[in-house]
Amino acid sequence: MKRSYVLIAAALLAPVPWVVLRLAGVHAAPLATVLLSGVAILASAFLLSWAAEVAQMDISQSLAMAFLALIAILPEYSVDMTFAWRAGQDPRFAPYAVANMTGANRLLIGLGWSSVVLAACWRTRQRSVNLAGVPFLELGLLWAATLYSLVLPIKGTLSLIDAVVLLLLFGYYMRVASKAGRSEPELVGPAECIGALPRSRRRGATLALFLVAAGAICLSAGPFAHGLVLLGQTMKVDRFLLVQWVAPLASEAPEFLVAGLLALRGKGRAGLSVMISSKVNQWTLLVGLLPVVYGASTWFHKRHLDLAMRLDGRQTEELLLTSAQSAFAAALLQRGHLSWRGAVALLGLFVVQFAVTDTRGRILFAIAYLVMTLLILGWHFLGGRWREARG
Repeated sequence: MKRSYVLIAAALLAPVPWVVLRLAGVHAAPLATVLLSGVAILASAFLLSWAAEVAQMDISQSLAMAFLALIAILPEYSVDMTFAWRAGQDPRFAPYAVANMTGANRLLIGLGWSSVVLAACWRTRQRSVNLAGVPFLELGLLWAATLYSLVLPIKGTLSLIDAVVLLLLFGYYMRVASKAGRSEPELVGPAECIGALPRSRRRGATLALFLVAAGAICLSAGPFAHGLVLLGQTMKVDRFLLVQWVAPLASEAPEFLVAGLLALRGKGRAGLSVMISSKVNQWTLLVGLLPVVYGASTWFHKRHLDLAMRLDGRQTEELLLTSAQSAFAAALLQRGHLSWRGAVALLGLFVVQFAVTDTRGRILFAIAYLVMTLLILGWHFLGGRWREARG
């Protein structure tokens, strides 16, 4: 018990140096910025994981996981909304908003889902993570958002209509999740200490952890990403690629750590649920907010309301590839589990993408994803029919 309180205190104190510098307006060197803000993000991830576990004592598991996923990706929202706001002033920033969004989504599945499943399989010595108990809501909305996202490259814009559709999907998700049944969680370590408190103190402590972690993440993620970009520029790396991969890697760190910790503690299903919820959040709320923030910025700076972010050729290709990867990942979940082989496929294909640097390669890769998706769905359908015929 004493060790758990020490861990909680350490996690609360770890972000303090960076938060003090940030609020004081001190501009540290890029390396110091990356180290201090990175520690703050890491500590916040632990706080979020403990708070989310305890929150399941008072709200449904679906809603707790949805809130955890939403708070954990606040850094990604803050970075991407910054690019969208800047695009309203200067159209040259529009590609960066789409780059950051597509990179974050592909990173979430290619690295996030795969690492959680592989960690869980290693920890439990099982061959897959069973999705039994993971609400069908997330899987259904993942498919809905993915299928709609395939329309966006054809349209060539992110518009108000897209915002309405995607934000309605997100609103429905949160509404249904809030009504899901509640189950008693199995708490260990710091979460167990917090869960043992009287109800009023437990709820207050849980809320405090959420707020502290969210605040620290919001103060840390942007400078962390910017510091990494400054360090990367010395290596003469393409700016689009830095925005697409380096910034999301920083801003996605909390949710990766939260889900990874759950998987390493033998809770692979909960960890994968966080990843699926994060994907649904990003594929609905994040994408839906881009044209809204862009439009608000154009009105604020130019007194001209423009609610359609136009996609150039590169952005269209990146969005198509991201949608195709999402469809492939959703198809892998159709069997009710995600195996280590499926995780290796997601990771391997994600890594190979870094060798794809031209238009033809991105389009061919997207087509390959979609073909594999159809094959998996066809095999799943035919297998079900065969089992029905034999039964």
